[in-house]
Amino acid sequence: MPDDLYQRYQAAHRDYQTHAASCDDGCTRDIPGCPAGQRLRELFVRLQDAYLTRQQQRQC
Repeated sequence: MPDDLYQRYQAAHRDYQTHAASCDDGCTRDIPGCPAGQRLRELFVRLQDAYLTRQQQRQC
């Protein structure tokens, strides 16, 4: 069964990418250009960092 944290970080990435594709305020794939995009991107980054940190801790 897939890891819940992994699923949440992947969903956050999809949400940001979907937003960026339709944003009229300058969001790109990698750089948010509006407050909504910034919130979505920050959520993705936080979840990804948490997931990667946990993966690194499991390898030690």
